[in-house]
Amino acid sequence: MTVSFHRIALPSPEATARLATALAARLHPGDTILLEGPIGSGKTHFARALIQARLVLDNAPLEDVPSPTFTLVQTYDTGKVEIWHADLYRLTHPDEVEELGLTQAFNQAICLVEWPDRLGDLAPDQALTLLFSQGDTPDLRWLSLQGSPAWKERLDPVLIEVVDEHTS
Repeated sequence: MTVSFHRIALPSPEATARLATALAARLHPGDTILLEGPIGSGKTHFARALIQARLVLDNAPLEDVPSPTFTLVQTYDTGKVEIWHADLYRLTHPDEVEELGLTQAFNQAICLVEWPDRLGDLAPDQALTLLFSQGDTPDLRWLSLQGSPAWKERLDPVLIEVVDEHTS
């Protein structure tokens, strides 16, 4: 069962990075985060911050974290877990996801997927969905979280520590 469980104001890119950093420590192999929102809403910024934070947490060498817009998938090995960052914007059919190897990665890696609507029925049932939207000032973003009750229980402490929760 998927439920919406928070709507959060992210007033700056730094606030988005703080949330991503806090979340990075809570992720395990097999966790998938679906990043939804229009171009410029903060999806790639969030993914970059999360990947860089996880590299630091796992004492892995720091790497440049480019957008996978043209490569479709970038992978990172922290020595403790593999992280897959996918940008599916340019895909035209869910069958192309299989060719990338992404469905296998859902079971064994931490996966961050931008433009998850391209997955069709291949989206993992237990994924956490982060819906980004732009606010009424240039830096403000709104983030809505959707996932299983287990995700809510797992993330409530992170959200309380990092950001002020707002409701619409």
